[in-house]
Amino acid sequence: MDNNKIQLFEQKKVRSVWDAEKEEWFFSVVDVVAVLTESPNPQVYWRVLKKRLSDEGNETVTNCNGLKMQASDGKMRFTDVATTEQLFRLIQSIPSPKAEPFKLWLAKVGNERLNQMQDPEKSIKQAMLDYKKLGYSDNWINQRLKSIEVRKELTDEWKSKGLKEEVHFAALTDIITKTWSGKTTKEYKQFKNLKKESLRDNMTNTELVLNMLAELSTKGISESSNPKTLKEHSKVAKQGGEVANLYYPNALTTSFFTFSQDFSASISGIISLSASSK
Repeated sequence: MDNNKIQLFEQKKVRSVWDAEKEEWFFSVVDVVAVLTESPNPQVYWRVLKKRLSDEGNETVTNCNGLKMQASDGKMRFTDVATTEQLFRLIQSIPSPKAEPFKLWLAKVGNERLNQMQDPEKSIKQAMLDYKKLGYSDNWINQRLKSIEVRKELTDEWKSKGLKEEVHFAALTDIITKTWSGKTTKEYKQFKNLKKESLRDNMTNTELVLNMLAELSTKGISESSNPKTLKEHSKVAKQGGEVANLYYPNALTTSFFTFSQDFSASISGIISLSASSK
């Protein structure tokens, strides 16, 4: 499974995961129940409904999978998920005036994903629309989309070196973040009073740029030094974070435009220098 994403239905979040192998979306059942019922406790609503359907021998329940998704406390926890087809059947058991609009939304999401696979530019445009709906500025959205691209380039580099997402990525990201900002990812979220929200979606323009610089530097150093062990990768992550940390004090005292122009003009030289001198 990959491509975790927060989908929006009438401004309400529905956690989802795209299975590239099966070319299918899996949606959080609890989130769907929350949308349709507006229950103050959708977990309890689903638990009761699940038991009733199970007692009735409803295969929609027995065939539901469990996947790890980010919970309200920010941790990855198992939750019941269902495909579009399973949700169409499940919705029939939930009386709701939103049932039909939600079915249309499900069909639209599925069709959009297939179109985006054929034309990646559509995926970028959809991300821009999603962020606009959440009230972000055009300037911030441009920085965020760039940060997604940089992050993917880094994780692709890690994967090419044999690192595993579920084992190594979080630890190395913590090293990068801690080095440039002085805070681990968890500490940064606490600093911003975040719980289930995405840290990067709540970074300022300057923070996004610094984080991009750290991750882009880490990728460049990794390509140059070709680390083999986790210890070596950790050292590279620290070096990448140190590049961004060089700019951190200046970023707090200059305008965003001046800072971003400054780091953009010299980033290639910094990466080369860091790779050769450490």
